[in-house]
Amino acid sequence: MGKTDGKPGRKKDSQLVLRLDKAERDAFVDLCKARDTSAAREIRRFMRQFVKQHGKGN
Repeated sequence: MGKTDGKPGRKKDSQLVLRLDKAERDAFVDLCKARDTSAAREIRRFMRQFVKQHGKGN
């Protein structure tokens, strides 16, 4: 069974690979942990918000 984000019918089936500066990545991951969230969750949240603000029709 695949991983889901807790929403029925929304299986994650794609990846986005990024090349990042290690220090910047580590600082982001540490900050996310300190805020009791994950880096992946925050990046997904940013992407949804960005598409909503700048997507087609806006």
